[in-house]
Amino acid sequence: MSVLGLGMLLFLSGCGGENYEEMSPYATVEDYSSDNEPKAEENKPKQENPVKTAGTTDQIPVQLVQTIDGDTIKVLYNGEEKTVRYLLIDTPETKHPRLGAQPFGKEAYNRNKQLINGGEITIEFDVGDRTDKYGRLLAYVYVDGKSVQEQLVKEGSARVAYVYPPNTRHLDAYENAQAYAKKKQLGIWSIEDYSTDKGFVSEKDNTRSVNSNISSDEKDDIHYKNCTEVKNAGAAPIHKGDLGYGNHLDRDGDGTGCE
Repeated sequence: MSVLGLGMLLFLSGCGGENYEEMSPYATVEDYSSDNEPKAEENKPKQENPVKTAGTTDQIPVQLVQTIDGDTIKVLYNGEEKTVRYLLIDTPETKHPRLGAQPFGKEAYNRNKQLINGGEITIEFDVGDRTDKYGRLLAYVYVDGKSVQEQLVKEGSARVAYVYPPNTRHLDAYENAQAYAKKKQLGIWSIEDYSTDKGFVSEKDNTRSVNSNISSDEKDDIHYKNCTEVKNAGAAPIHKGDLGYGNHLDRDGDGTGCE
């Protein structure tokens, strides 16, 4: 064979065509697909950090606007005034249009007000609904990292109530606090048969419970016909977002009724 023919043969044997691609010295044949592309595993995008949900135990700073009663406050949350209903507890009424003031209602309000003004307030949501049908936030409330709910229950100012899964994260702690208060006969537990599983029983009628736990809506569904009822209940002035507030009570539409 001539030198020219030998050279041409060597040139052709060294060419792999237009689609030739050199394999990595660290790869195997299985690491490449039929079209010479890396396997899918190598092209997977990096996983983003998981999005936080309502199930987080993060505590969110809020600013106090008003203490409404023993288990409800109003705060500034995300730049808006929001009413916060404490999860998993119930305190006696102070200004209900039908029930009026119940034993230890005023004490619960005063204690809640004292606790909530004692430091930096934060709220924590559970995994279930964050609001009720009134638009109130449903949350656990803390002052300087300490649970306000647990403290109220442990002192006998509140009972464990309105237990609606899945919002039950701190139920065990609250029940332990309640067992302590009952044993010591503190607050609401100092009156025999006053605090029951169905609510706070009227002293005038021990056969009727007044705060049914069948639905929290029944306890909180307050409607004032006029400002006379609001004032008689000790709820005046009444603000937009408060239970019982209605446009018929706020004629000038400034958000405050029965001024």
